[in-house]
Amino acid sequence: MTPRPAMPVLERLLREVEVVDEIDWQPGYDRACDPGACVFGPAWTDDHDGVGGHNGCDTRQDVLLRQMRDIELRWGSECRIYEARLTDPYTGEELTWRDDGYWIAVDHVYPLARAWHGGAWAWSQRRRVAFANDVRRELLAVSAAVNDAKGAAGPAEWLPPRRASRCAYGRRYVAVAAQWDLPLTDEDVAAVRRAC
Repeated sequence: MTPRPAMPVLERLLREVEVVDEIDWQPGYDRACDPGACVFGPAWTDDHDGVGGHNGCDTRQDVLLRQMRDIELRWGSECRIYEARLTDPYTGEELTWRDDGYWIAVDHVYPLARAWHGGAWAWSQRRRVAFANDVRRELLAVSAAVNDAKGAAGPAEWLPPRRASRCAYGRRYVAVAAQWDLPLTDEDVAAVRRAC
């Protein structure tokens, strides 16, 4: 059987990640900042050292501006979208900011809670903030309904509803894990391989 085109890239990435039976629970995860520990920093902060940091736009705006098309900004703003289009990478659904803005969310491909339990609990606060605001790898603009359905699941528990999107999502998930030294479970690896 001829290997599928995505497999060599995927297998290379899989060699770079730690594979575990399961990701152990770690105490202390708190995403809320008021009041709370705010372990990944304030949501969508512009105060980080990664791509888009300190540019005057918050991280959510940076993601939308990178991933949407036919963008028209609000008058006088460098960050706030008035109108734009998005093809949801998980469903293939076409969304427009003007009509669907409230239903567009930004997904952490490798969920924050899972990252915490997978090792981020031991990172510095600065590294956690950088991870949570990684617009190049970790964040995707998607439909809010799909983002809610995914929650904190990994590939073993959740794959995009659109079958044609599953391999790209799996490769991206593994790439994030490799970049940030986060683990995959045996079941995650099996699910990604099936998807590709």
